[in-house]
Amino acid sequence: MPEFTINGEKRDVDVPSDMPLLWMLRDVLGMTGTKFGCGIAQCGACTVHLDGVAVRSCQLPVGRVGNRAITTIEGIGNTSAGAKIQKAWIDLEVIQCGYCQPGQIMSAAALLAGNPAPDDADIDAAMAGNLCRCGTYVRIREGIKHAARS
Repeated sequence: MPEFTINGEKRDVDVPSDMPLLWMLRDVLGMTGTKFGCGIAQCGACTVHLDGVAVRSCQLPVGRVGNRAITTIEGIGNTSAGAKIQKAWIDLEVIQCGYCQPGQIMSAAALLAGNPAPDDADIDAAMAGNLCRCGTYVRIREGIKHAARS
């Protein structure tokens, strides 16, 4: 039975190697914070981290995860960058409907972990693959800048 490290915890999960990571997280482990959006890795709602790198879980087979650590929205607050982003999101009331926000937060946390002082171009590049139907892009950008200053 394959073993995965998810949010710092070792988990034995018996799933087919071609199952998308998203479905293992949501359907097998009940971790529903990671959202299904488009199913073709274009919207960013399913973003998680593998060893700190933001990836789309809807198209990533669990067999390709290997021994890399998985971090989901449920665990991102345990990281320095994730905690800063979550606090900024609350402080600035970034969220509108909230559906895309787990993916937005995951991408923003990966950005800050790698670049603690991003400029607008850095933010645009890091967040380009995350869509928000409510159009909260201005608040997301301000949230990232707020977190970077904290």
